Amino acid sequence: MKKFFLIFLLLPNLVLANTENDSEETIIETKAHHPKQMKWEFDGVFGSVDRASAQRGYQVYKEICSACHSLRRVAYRNLTEIGFSEDEVKQIASEVLVSDGPNDDGEMFDRSGLPSDKFVGPYANEQAARSSNGGALPPDLSLIIKARHDGANYVYSLLTGFVDAPDNFPLASGKSYNPYFEGRQISMPAPITDDVQVDYRDGTYATKEQMVIDVTNFLQWAAEPEAEARKKMGVRTMIFLGILLIILIAAKRAVWKKVK
Repeated sequence: MKKFFLIFLLLPNLVLANTENDSEETIIETKAHHPKQMKWEFDGVFGSVDRASAQRGYQVYKEICSACHSLRRVAYRNLTEIGFSEDEVKQIASEVLVSDGPNDDGEMFDRSGLPSDKFVGPYANEQAARSSNGGALPPDLSLIIKARHDGANYVYSLLTGFVDAPDNFPLASGKSYNPYFEGRQISMPAPITDDVQVDYRDGTYATKEQMVIDVTNFLQWAAEPEAEARKKMGVRTMIFLGILLIILIAAKRAVWKKVK
């Protein structure tokens, strides 16, 4: 009788424990992982963008990323800042068609691009972009490094983070699993894979890791093309203030040295 009484008392606890275990098993992690921490040449007070890598990154953007993503805040002529010659920039710009006008007849027309033109995007407008991507809007990449927390590391982690979804993860149709994206479901499939996709002009072998590093360097430059000038100005200002401080201290001592 006592055994039945004990079982009767413990039964609710056993049921509750099983319920808690079941609920723990059904919890699905959707919070984004913290980005991988990489060492970049542009980090720090004296850091600068690797020009050769940024040039290769432009190739990655042009041949892969530009199919979906715009870069509308950057002009073709700005490419000279990462080492492209003026003739190369003219050639790059001339390969695109720019909608211009109206002409004397009041009509819009297409013309070859000029170095002064901003990068031409892949879509005419937002509606066209959403229609081509199942309702998702590919973000403009001009400021993506500054727009995301820990920007460069985030972009690197996102591009290298595409993996198969866990068995219990309810991945929606048309989505890809990426633990570095909030919600872990992203409309973009892995754009850069282990297959060689870019034939670098400088002969560098285009591994997945190399392409991701290069395009991250390029996007870092695109987001802050003035960064190096700003850093140099900051260093000069600190040197000037340091010298001024020494002069002021010396002047103070000279003025007050006879005062007891």
